[in-house]
Amino acid sequence: MVQYVIESLAFQLVFIIIYDVFLRRETFFQWNRLYLLGTCVLSFLMPLVALDIFKSKVPDAVAVYTPFMFSNYDLETNTTLLNETNVAQQLTMPWYGILFSIGVVVALFLFLFKIRQLYKLRKRGEKTVYRDFTEVVLKQSNSAFSFFKTIFLGDEIKTKEYPNIIAHELVHIKQKHTLDLLFFEVMRIALWFNPLVYIYQSRISEVHEFIADAKVAKTHRKEQYELLLSQVFQTENISFINHFFSSSLIKKRIKMLQKNQSKKIWASKYLLLLPTIVCILFYTSSKGQEKDTDKENDIIEVKEAPVKQDVKEVPFSVIDEVPVFPGCENATDKRACFNEQMTKHIRKHFTYPKEAAEKGIEGRVSSRFVIQEDGKIGELQTRGPAVILEEEAIRIIKLLPNFKPGKQRGKAVRVPFSLPITFRLTPETDKEKLTKDVKTALLRKEQEEKDRLYKDAKEVPFSVIDEVPVFPGCEDATDKKACFNNKINEHIRKHFSYPESAQKEGVQGRVSVRFVMMEDGSIGKIQMRGPDARLEEVALNIIKKLPNVTPGKQRGKAVKVPFLLPITFKLQKKND
Repeated sequence: MVQYVIESLAFQLVFIIIYDVFLRRETFFQWNRLYLLGTCVLSFLMPLVALDIFKSKVPDAVAVYTPFMFSNYDLETNTTLLNETNVAQQLTMPWYGILFSIGVVVALFLFLFKIRQLYKLRKRGEKTVYRDFTEVVLKQSNSAFSFFKTIFLGDEIKTKEYPNIIAHELVHIKQKHTLDLLFFEVMRIALWFNPLVYIYQSRISEVHEFIADAKVAKTHRKEQYELLLSQVFQTENISFINHFFSSSLIKKRIKMLQKNQSKKIWASKYLLLLPTIVCILFYTSSKGQEKDTDKENDIIEVKEAPVKQDVKEVPFSVIDEVPVFPGCENATDKRACFNEQMTKHIRKHFTYPKEAAEKGIEGRVSSRFVIQEDGKIGELQTRGPAVILEEEAIRIIKLLPNFKPGKQRGKAVRVPFSLPITFRLTPETDKEKLTKDVKTALLRKEQEEKDRLYKDAKEVPFSVIDEVPVFPGCEDATDKKACFNNKINEHIRKHFSYPESAQKEGVQGRVSVRFVMMEDGSIGKIQMRGPDARLEEVALNIIKKLPNVTPGKQRGKAVKVPFLLPITFKLQKKND
């Protein structure tokens, strides 16, 4: 959305510069009117246009989604917990959305206030109805302006000026200039933060006056010129009415009345619009695909996405052949075996530094390393609350064996890997080693804390519930949580479809879905938020097709279990 707004602003700026430099001083007033209206509309439509003729590659539809079992490990657990706070944040409006909404409300209020001003002027004035317009005479005023088919005139306007002013305002009425101004007024409400919309409205108002002056000057050129020179001007502060006495336009109107008609050859300047539009279409059609900048979660793809031949690093989550941990050579699922062996390695070699234990130092050390093309560990980086804890994490990682390297399209590549390790002190006196008794005490304490937090809770997070909901087919699984995640992944692959219209328009992005597994196992309270209604509809259909599950239980009682399911729609380009 932000990119769309920026592109619209950029296109408007280009169109206005072309107008001010090449067209504004010409007397092709009707063409200028069409130019201003047309380019404003184009600036909002063109960011959405992508023509195949300008594309060097044809995109394939690829769906990607966030896995539920991440390549991250803590000391006490080998699964990443879903964060309910993050879910709430994703489903609520961000600060800039709130600011935008406040601006729209304020702009709408000001518009309605101006409409009320006009209504009060019309109600107080002396009205006379004619065939083509209604005249409203304002007391103690020398203003003159029109709004739709109503002409407002001050009673201080001299009688000899009356015919020319009426003729001038009738041009506005017959050519429906009020509609132009109202169009830009609506744009000012919806895009109150965009200064270029205000410039557009100013330019169109200027053109309206030139058009009306030119019409009247055909028969009363001298009188019109003298009238503009002789006025003491007063204006109403309303942006969507056609002022006759507008102090900011008088000099320009006089100059235009004196100006000779532009030569027809200069109308060729409008052709400048064609290469400009072509350049914009080339940009909107061939711009690069959005990069997924989510740093918290890796992603896996439903279809195999083409990867460029010169890629030096391939994420663990998307690589064709994951690095093989020694002992996993014959495993059916080498990725799952890798995760299991990594967890065992941490538990086997973990030791709480005695000095850190004595000083009460604890916290998480975030580590990142690369499994290189020869299977060795390299480029090790760590960050934690204390150097002593970082050194222990480095020691654990350096004890990792050499791997069989990961491969992408049959070629060995570098595979980055993240490994956060949590150091947490236990209440026991033995800090040097996590004994069986300490682990048991920790588990008991954590269970008591969970019982306290969720004793009377109406909803219990999937990550901490005693008994997770059971997906059909997982009844006999040893790890029902892992089985649940696998079944959800299979369900997405089976029912995923990319809307054809969204593909053609280049629409992509992430749909955040949150639903609740109820006490009876049914799916309810579905909420979603995404970049396009069509993508949200696909996500909704996927969730609606979920089967009933065996309900989750907390302290032996069936409870509601919320669940987050982000689904990313991504268009990939084929390699030449």
